[in-house]
Amino acid sequence: MPLAHRRAGSGPPLVLLHGIGSQLEMWEPVFERLACERDVIAVDLPGFGDSPPLGEAPTVEALARAVTGLLDELGVAGAHVAGNSLGGAVALEIGGQGRADSVCVLSPAGFGNMREGDYARLVLQAARRGAQLASPAADRLNAGPVGRTLLNSSMIARPWRMAPHEAAGALRNLGRSPGFEATLEALADHRFGGEAPSCPVTVAWGERDRLLLFSRQSARAKRLLPGATHVTLWGCGHVPTWDDPDQVARVLLEASRG
Repeated sequence: MPLAHRRAGSGPPLVLLHGIGSQLEMWEPVFERLACERDVIAVDLPGFGDSPPLGEAPTVEALARAVTGLLDELGVAGAHVAGNSLGGAVALEIGGQGRADSVCVLSPAGFGNMREGDYARLVLQAARRGAQLASPAADRLNAGPVGRTLLNSSMIARPWRMAPHEAAGALRNLGRSPGFEATLEALADHRFGGEAPSCPVTVAWGERDRLLLFSRQSARAKRLLPGATHVTLWGCGHVPTWDDPDQVARVLLEASRG
């Protein structure tokens, strides 16, 4: 299926995958930094941003097939793959299929227990409903740092660092994403339990992640992926690109070397 994407830069291909309710613009703070050294392909997952929904249940496996289908269309035989949250789970699936030269995941989905999963779904559902209600006034509500902080603090540790137009665009996208409910339902039972990818894997977790709780879920990731490189993103929340673009770019570039 056709997937909206943005591609720029030169060097080894690096695919960037966003989380549920987000879009490729979440990578904007690091995009140009990465494009100086990588052929960057930022993707709108099915049902988000400008990509149409899947014609089947949007499971992690189905989303991974959609992304690898895009790479086939682009003639990209091998790529480094990175993802945040849902995008992290998809990146690990692509790596498990042997389609990635390396995998770097930022606060990936799939490492929570049942109670933590219920909590995350409640937070996401509340954020979705709030975005639907607030979207008509998105520009006004995000014009000042206080508004951006109130609207985005569940996902971002330092939301005042977002540019007003970026925050407003993210809010509108969350409110209108046609794939949100189906994807959230498909994620309900997802737990990472497959074999670790044979390629190098980096797991980076925001130490102020309030959605997929850092202290608990990063510890499980270390147990389930003992051969991976595990990194703490200091001062960062669940979506870390706006919190500290330099730190996130360094991790992504280091993970995709070689």
